[in-house]
Amino acid sequence: MPRPPKCRRVEQFPQFTYFKPSGIPMAELPEVHLTVEELEAVRLRDLEGLEYEECGEKMSVSRPTFHRIITAARKKIAGALVEGSALRVTGGNFRLAKYELACKVCGHHWEDIICCRRTRCPVCNANDWRRVDDDK
Repeated sequence: MPRPPKCRRVEQFPQFTYFKPSGIPMAELPEVHLTVEELEAVRLRDLEGLEYEECGEKMSVSRPTFHRIITAARKKIAGALVEGSALRVTGGNFRLAKYELACKVCGHHWEDIICCRRTRCPVCNANDWRRVDDDK
């Protein structure tokens, strides 16, 4: 019996979770499902340009596991683009990373996950914050 997969670390939940070709009603499109950790792998390697070892460390998986994740993600994305399918980002086996945050309005520090649209200072409710480790 194979062991259960390790929970993968994801820096933030994706802001957009559905992509489709224009001009075709959603009801007529086949869907390809991309997991949140597959999208994170594409972001780290293809958008950030990190090496496989660094990507694996950021996601808390080994380099070979990262390679399997990104290979599956790229195959799904390529298939959706070439075949004109909709791409839905959903599910997976992941945990969101927590960061130390500081409010730019009241100066309060707290630890939380980052969701750009919803992360707010628990004291003054401001949406104007920064990651503390960005100072370093």
